[in-house]
Amino acid sequence: MPIKIPDQLPAREILVREGVSVMDERTALRQDIRPLQIGLLNLMPNKIRTETQFARLLGASPLQVELTLVRVGNHKAKNTSEEHLISFYQTWEEVRGRKFDGFIITGAPIELLAYEDVDYWRELEQIFDWTTTNVHSSFFICWGAMAAAWHFHRIPKYTLDKKAFGVYRHHNNIPASPYLAGFSDDFAVPVSRWTEVRSHDIPQDRGLDLLMESDITGPCLLSEATGNRLYMFNHIEYDSTSLKEEYDRDIAAGSAIDVPHEYYPGNDPSRPPLNRWRSHAHLLFGNWLNQVYQTTIFDLSKIGQSA
Repeated sequence: MPIKIPDQLPAREILVREGVSVMDERTALRQDIRPLQIGLLNLMPNKIRTETQFARLLGASPLQVELTLVRVGNHKAKNTSEEHLISFYQTWEEVRGRKFDGFIITGAPIELLAYEDVDYWRELEQIFDWTTTNVHSSFFICWGAMAAAWHFHRIPKYTLDKKAFGVYRHHNNIPASPYLAGFSDDFAVPVSRWTEVRSHDIPQDRGLDLLMESDITGPCLLSEATGNRLYMFNHIEYDSTSLKEEYDRDIAAGSAIDVPHEYYPGNDPSRPPLNRWRSHAHLLFGNWLNQVYQTTIFDLSKIGQSA
């Protein structure tokens, strides 16, 4: 099934060119199907790039998905026009009365700040709490995952001596997990962060399972039975050129940055990078949506109610 997104959203043209099945609003209204209601709280500065990345992965599922773009209300975006935000986004205050089958909270380039110093931290804490009553399954990404792990379980983050940056091999720790169905024993995942969480801080009595980890960059993916939560500490959603653009930006700014690990052929930035994680990104999001579909309640209004 295709993904339903607003007809004029810039991501639409990109996805159509890539062959992703996209449904217009009129066609969606004619189908006698309840689409999965997925919200995307987009905290990344380049919102158009990020919404396209996630729409690409959600649109590859055989399930019909209706994507709602959400932003925090008390933070002014510097890299996305107000016109785009007004046209395609709702604030969390505007959607807080709704229920969602799934809700994604992205990363943000603010990881070196203490959580309490982030200008929208109080609102984000309210959103985390809201997901426990209004969302069937939550998917937290990179800084969003670290922030959620701190909020729900007080798992700390640690500043790295240098940026973890590149494409790293990861282990499949629990092949029987439905989220890892079809995954290889080891696989590549893009990493781009200045902080990390550590496995010894993960509580053993909270129903948390460490599904993916790297010998070099540590924990990658946690699942939690409570709230059907996933915590992805890396950027498996990245485009082929996302790391290149970050590297080129830092080089142009004169920042000290290593060539991204195992990203360019022969470690040569003059050569086009290779995408070695695309298939596993699609697999992970497809598995997540399948789990959401298999376990969610048909009547959205009953999400969050006790059985």
